[in-house]
Amino acid sequence: MDAIAIIDYFYPVGTPAREVLLKHSTQVRSKALEILDASGISGLDREVVGNGAMLHDLGISSCHAPDIGCFGSAPYLTHGIAGAAMLRQYGKTHGIDLEIYCRICERHTGTGLTAAEIRERELPLPCRDLLPETMEEKLICLADKFFSKSGDFAEKPLQKIRTSTARFGSENAARLEALLALFKLNS
Repeated sequence: MDAIAIIDYFYPVGTPAREVLLKHSTQVRSKALEILDASGISGLDREVVGNGAMLHDLGISSCHAPDIGCFGSAPYLTHGIAGAAMLRQYGKTHGIDLEIYCRICERHTGTGLTAAEIRERELPLPCRDLLPETMEEKLICLADKFFSKSGDFAEKPLQKIRTSTARFGSENAARLEALLALFKLNS
């Protein structure tokens, strides 16, 4: 599976959205592999981690986020669901199963979302649990918190990640702490 070929299919060379996507996704991939190596945890599929990190934000182009070169009409929060739909379409067209990456797209937003949170907050998402479940999903979800797709692209310090996550409620903060503990970053 070639993540860059999939990105090429959806994002023309030289477009601002492609440049943002590649920069951010490369940072997330590097951070995910760094966290994995430092954790000493074995059994994760490094290829899935690398490709999943490159594809986790594939759906940004469908969203209205002009500051990162995306001029779609959907709310930004839906980019994970949109990316999964794009991957399913690509997989069907090209005869490959990309469901493992679809799940990464759908489950990386914030620290994941429960069906109850989606319903209570009336979020524009399918009303089902969108929590990272596999170790690869959890790792990419965590690594994604260290980088933004706007601004200077600098790595965020852990305290800033904690503060930002806490704004979305104690459940999100607790899920972040669980991810940090799982990958031995909770110092």
